[in-house]
Amino acid sequence: MALPDDVFEHGPDPDNPGWRHWNLKDETLFNGAVMGKLITRVDDDGRHARLRMFPERKHENLQGIIHGAVTLSLIDISLFTTMHTIGSGNAGPSVTLELSTQFVGGGKPDQPLDAVTEIVRETGSMVFVRGKVEQADHIVASFSGIVKKMRPK
Repeated sequence: MALPDDVFEHGPDPDNPGWRHWNLKDETLFNGAVMGKLITRVDDDGRHARLRMFPERKHENLQGIIHGAVTLSLIDISLFTTMHTIGSGNAGPSVTLELSTQFVGGGKPDQPLDAVTEIVRETGSMVFVRGKVEQADHIVASFSGIVKKMRPK
C-alpha cells in the first residue's frame, strides 16, 4: 500500500531544488510536532537516500548538541524514506523491527542533519537498511535497521 496523498506530503521542496518534502499533513503528529520540516532526495549514485532535518533549539540537550533521541528519531524515519525512495516504493504500513545505532560524535545544532542510507536487501516482507548520520564531513552516528512490511488486514 502506497503512502496516501491526503495524509502525507512528499512533493518537491521549492526552497531546496532536487529535494522532496517528507512530512505528514497533520503537524500535531510526531514528525511535525517534534522533528519539524523534513526533506529527502536520492543521491546522484542512485543507491543512497538522504533524509534531512533542520535542528532547532528544541532539539538540543543540556550540552548544546543535538539530543540523541532526536538523532534516533531521524534514523527511524529514514528507514521509511529509504523504502519509499530507493526501495520498492512501499513505505506503509510497516514497522521498525530492529534498530542498532552507534553514536560517534555530537550533532551540531547550527547545521542540517542528514541520515544517509542504503538498502542491504529487500524481500517481500522485510527491508534491511544501513547508514550514517552526518553533517558535511562530520559523522554523528552509524546504524542498521530492519523494517517489517505489514499486510493489510
